[in-house]
Amino acid sequence: MTTAIPAPAVRRSPALRLQLVGDRPPGVPAGGTDGGRVGYLVFLPANVDPVALMTAHGVRPEVHPLEPRTLPVPEPEPAPHPDPVQLDDAIRVDRARRLVEVDGCELDLTYLEFDLLAHLVAHPYTVHTRDALISGIWGYGHIGDGRTVDVHVARLRRKLGPTYRDRISTVRRVGYKYVPDHQ
Repeated sequence: MTTAIPAPAVRRSPALRLQLVGDRPPGVPAGGTDGGRVGYLVFLPANVDPVALMTAHGVRPEVHPLEPRTLPVPEPEPAPHPDPVQLDDAIRVDRARRLVEVDGCELDLTYLEFDLLAHLVAHPYTVHTRDALISGIWGYGHIGDGRTVDVHVARLRRKLGPTYRDRISTVRRVGYKYVPDHQ
């Protein structure tokens, strides 16, 4: 049986836990004589007080204050290095300022081009599949295929110029890898 219950506009205390006990006479413990319990998951609007709602409809809730939990304090992460990290002899990636320099000249990269190049440069000699790059750079929700990666790599190679374009090496039928000293 499904019944719509009107919702009174009363706020509830956030530090309370609501337990639906069901139909039992006052004074009978929650365990009852049969020992079984049934739980219900009830979705209510944020502005509805579940205790007032249940009381208004003849259901007797048991309310138990929650004990405050002490959460472990995570160790602070080290601050990022303010200087650009020299990851290559000619290509420098500064993640903090989202800047890439090639032979001292700044490259004009799109958001995804920067992320792709920074990822490849940070993991030299590692072969990255197209699917891994799609999920790592574009995100799991991206709808596309490996061709998207191919297009972005082609743009990166064009922007790196003839001297450094071969540093992004194609691994046929697999993906790409970054080779810093590729000749």
